Amino acid sequence: MSNSIAIGVAYADQDIANATKLQANILTGAIGYNTGSTGVSIPSVTQGTSKSTGVTLNAAAGKVTMNGAALAAAASVSFTLTNNQIGTNDLVFVTISGGIATAGTYSSRVLDVSAGACTIQITNLSGGSLSEAVVVNFATLQLTAA
Repeated sequence: MSNSIAIGVAYADQDIANATKLQANILTGAIGYNTGSTGVSIPSVTQGTSKSTGVTLNAAAGKVTMNGAALAAAASVSFTLTNNQIGTNDLVFVTISGGIATAGTYSSRVLDVSAGACTIQITNLSGGSLSEAVVVNFATLQLTAA
C-alpha cells in the first residue's frame, strides 16, 4: 500500500509509546477500546438519587446509566464523572446510547475536564418533561505533552 510505514511485527503487548503517529485503515479496521475477550462487559455505573448525582467509574471508556428522575422540557442537568483515567489535557467524548423512548430527545456534551474528573451535561430537547434513565457512553482520548 502506498502511504504505509512498516513499524515491525505486531504483538498483543506492542509498546508504541514513542511512536510519532497512529494510522488505521478505515476499510479494514477501527481504533477504539477493546473490552477484552468475548463476554467481558463494558465498565458501567448507575446514578443514585438524581440526574445531578455524581458518579465514579475509573475506566478509559464506559457507560453511565442516569437516574430516571424528570427533566423538564428544554432543561439541562449536569453531573460529575470522577475517573482516575482522565487527565487535565484529555478529551472526553460522550454519546446517548440508550434508555430513551424517542431518538433525538436529548443532547449530551462535556462542559469541562480536570485531573480525575469531567462534567457531563444532558439537555432535554423535547417539548415535554421526560423521566427516563438515559444511558451515556463515554470514552477518553489521552493527550500527553512531549
